[in-house]
Amino acid sequence: MTLNRLSSLLLLCGAFAVQAGQSDPLSAWNDTAAKQAITRWVTNATDQQQATFIPPEKRHVVFDNDGTLWPEAPITYQLQFAMDEIKRLAPEHPEWKADPIVAAVLNNDLKAVAKSGEKGLAKLVGLTHSGMTTTEFAERVTRWVNSSKDPRFGCHYDQLGYLPMKQLLGYLRDNGFQTWIVSGGGVDFMRVMSEQMYGIPPQQVIGSFTLGEFALTGEGSEIRKTMNGAYFDDSKAKPAAIHLFMGQRPVGAFGNSDGDVPMLQYTSTNPDYHTFGLLVHHTDAKREYAYDSHPPASGKLIDGLAQAKARGWVVVDMKSDWKQVFDPALCQNAP
Repeated sequence: MTLNRLSSLLLLCGAFAVQAGQSDPLSAWNDTAAKQAITRWVTNATDQQQATFIPPEKRHVVFDNDGTLWPEAPITYQLQFAMDEIKRLAPEHPEWKADPIVAAVLNNDLKAVAKSGEKGLAKLVGLTHSGMTTTEFAERVTRWVNSSKDPRFGCHYDQLGYLPMKQLLGYLRDNGFQTWIVSGGGVDFMRVMSEQMYGIPPQQVIGSFTLGEFALTGEGSEIRKTMNGAYFDDSKAKPAAIHLFMGQRPVGAFGNSDGDVPMLQYTSTNPDYHTFGLLVHHTDAKREYAYDSHPPASGKLIDGLAQAKARGWVVVDMKSDWKQVFDPALCQNAP
């Protein structure tokens, strides 16, 4: 064997070794059509030789949070936080017990809480999300996250981000995409943990909000949370909020419910670029939850499934498309 031939073989073996050593950035996904569609879109969007190329400054993608990045069943985690706060604060406010919605929370009557509708939920939010500074609220959320656990999975709530979606966020960022959260959840609630959980900084989180009140204090200044000017960032409010806070139309949108459909429509009708839309379909009762038309609380998915094929949206079947749901390094108790 000549020296040149030997050198070529060694180089070839080295190349194979490097390739074999490369980890799959989407290892928690099964190699199904959903994963292939994601990687194909990203490859085409980042290839300057393709007509589907998207300039880096236009690679903005948006993700819903509840039911898309972490669970929303049997109730959303923010509602769980509000209920836990009611229980924690109730001894300091004996007058609360006369309120039916507070009584329902103290009695762990989830059916009564659900039946209270928007009015009842607004009351819970008002009691637990206003009247304090934004700093104090963030401290309350942090304390709750560090001390409370999901009763089914036995892990802290911030340990229950979906591993496939967290990998997808990282994969997109590695390919020059800027990732945003656009959710019906409270913006101040999500911002406490968005960077630590998902690598998404607070300024790239859009959510429901109320107008705070600014004031100078002896130590500097503060913003106090109120219930004024409430904006519920769901359904058609999502595209409007994206326009207001992002200032450009996304090229990718990821959700799980009919409340996300307008956001996906807004993205997929972008006239300038080849876009991507994805819906997470909860089909895995063993490892998480299974629902669409009749969710335990939020997350109804009917219209989205009906539109997906015609609009070219990818529907992720959680049971068959995800190899893992939660990160075993963070939550060993989860199936």
